[in-house]
Amino acid sequence: MPIMDESSPIGAAIARDNRRADRLSQASFPQPDSTRVFTVANQKGGVGKTTTAVNIAAALANQNLNVLLIDIDPQGNASTALGIDHYSEVTSIYDVIIDDVPMREAVAQCPDFDTLKCVPATIDLAGAEIELVSLVAREQRLQRSLAAYLDEESAAGHRVDYVIVDCPPSLGLLTVNAFVAAREVLIPIQCEYYALEGLSQLLKNIQLIQKHLNPKLSISTILLTMYDGRTNLSAQVADDVRSHFPDQVLSSSIPRSVRISEAPSYGQTVISYDPHSSGALSYREAAEEIAQRGVNRG
Repeated sequence: MPIMDESSPIGAAIARDNRRADRLSQASFPQPDSTRVFTVANQKGGVGKTTTAVNIAAALANQNLNVLLIDIDPQGNASTALGIDHYSEVTSIYDVIIDDVPMREAVAQCPDFDTLKCVPATIDLAGAEIELVSLVAREQRLQRSLAAYLDEESAAGHRVDYVIVDCPPSLGLLTVNAFVAAREVLIPIQCEYYALEGLSQLLKNIQLIQKHLNPKLSISTILLTMYDGRTNLSAQVADDVRSHFPDQVLSSSIPRSVRISEAPSYGQTVISYDPHSSGALSYREAAEEIAQRGVNRG
């Protein structure tokens, strides 16, 4: 193998990514003491919410941790990225939340990772916000179904290590269900102007959930996405966010990446599509940090 010329910016970047890949290939992510349930949320669109949900899930599964991703976004983009069928006739999270179908009947296996499963979203979910209004215990329906599923898996000797819930870009009843079901919130924040705009409303909603519905919920993780190291703006936004949330922001950030954008069109995450790309390496490092923080939290 030829020696990489690190004197050029491209050569230096390639050499750096090779070192990162080598380190990650030797890394072992710790298993949490109990199932960690994350909701990935931000009502601001275009911040990399679904991309973060599926790639963190895939990066954890890539380390042989048992992961369940629940797609409660009617667009079903997370289901697409994991290569999961989500046409209207498929048993989905809609059936679980609205019709009390056991979650195990909606769980589908992700083709790229043996330890990653998904509860898909279908277009039927688009009307669920209205249907939920009249249902009993409307805010707890996901939590109750998930708790029953986790108990079943644990009893069968198949404990789930991580549950990641991908929310719609809104603060409606579907997102409330996700907050009630979770213990931790992961907020992706785009490194762009107005990055913190609207975040105050999200934080207020989370505080209301903590007060009235789920006192165990915490904002444990903030991930900077679409970071461009060539611009002062990205660096300024990153500094801004870190000053506001010093304990929650991961040291890893996600760069703008063509590979990350391309992967869903092939029904894949970037972790399986191009595992040595800078985007995949960044998500793998972010997942490693999340796993390590879980040990520290314990």
